[in-house]
Amino acid sequence: MSSTVARNNLIGIAALCAGSLVFSVQDTVIKLISGDHAVTLALVVRAIIAFPILVVLVSRNAGIAALDTPKWGFLCLRGAILLVAYTSYFMAFPALPLAEAVALYFMVPVFVTLLSGPLLGEKVGLQAWGSVLIGLLGVAAILRPGMGLFDPAALLSLISAATYALAMVLTRKYSPEVPSSVITFYGNFIYFLIPFLLLGFITALNIQPPGHPSLDFLLRQWVVPSWWDLGLMASCGVIAAFGSLFLVHAYRVGENSVVTPFEYTGMIWAVVFGFALFGEVPQWTTLMGMTLIAVSGVIAMHASKAKAIEGSGRDNHL
Repeated sequence: MSSTVARNNLIGIAALCAGSLVFSVQDTVIKLISGDHAVTLALVVRAIIAFPILVVLVSRNAGIAALDTPKWGFLCLRGAILLVAYTSYFMAFPALPLAEAVALYFMVPVFVTLLSGPLLGEKVGLQAWGSVLIGLLGVAAILRPGMGLFDPAALLSLISAATYALAMVLTRKYSPEVPSSVITFYGNFIYFLIPFLLLGFITALNIQPPGHPSLDFLLRQWVVPSWWDLGLMASCGVIAAFGSLFLVHAYRVGENSVVTPFEYTGMIWAVVFGFALFGEVPQWTTLMGMTLIAVSGVIAMHASKAKAIEGSGRDNHL
């Protein structure tokens, strides 16, 4: 390996670790506000803050005219799928320890492997199937079935991983030529629009929070946030922008096979923030499950030849 390649890999690793840290801060912020506000309100504020950033990115990367794309219908559908992914991911936070919610989400590469066969016609080899098996063992270790400790909210993180993987695979199949900034712009529009529609539906039917932390986070009525809470919500838009820049830079300068495993440092930060801010001490089975999921993800990514959908899926987090 040449000195230039080695230096670029080190830069890529540093950028990827920084990006994982930044997104871990966002996860922590969402968990902090999850007891007082609705997840839909947080998504709307995040989308509003991200909007001007995306306008600049689209203008620089593709030109505003690129928004007039014949793929707009698919891009809106993709945005709706991602909205389900992000909403279910955030809904897991008030009910689960941060480390568990984040670790289960990192099953994204495994779901990509499972979906690439039927949707992309790719051959799934023995190595990829091995990654699936290891990932499932990791999930079982975290969920601890049969021990009476299972919380249904854990399924939300898995739903998030599956729907995110679906969105990434469909993007590769139906709109590989559309600039990433345009794709993200349409997604951000959906993140802004649908929460308002959901709020109207909840209000019209007078749906009340049932008492489960995750469902309350979804069904709670909007209230005017304090300046502190509003600042926390707004920070998520900025965090997503800078986090995406870190991750994109990491994959541009470094070799994917070298830098990608360091995205799993996000699990470490989830443990650190969970303990420091919420007093959460992970079970040994959770730590074992996190390790197995990380190993499965790395194997799945090495088994895939599709660089566009490598990684845990956080490189397009706006």
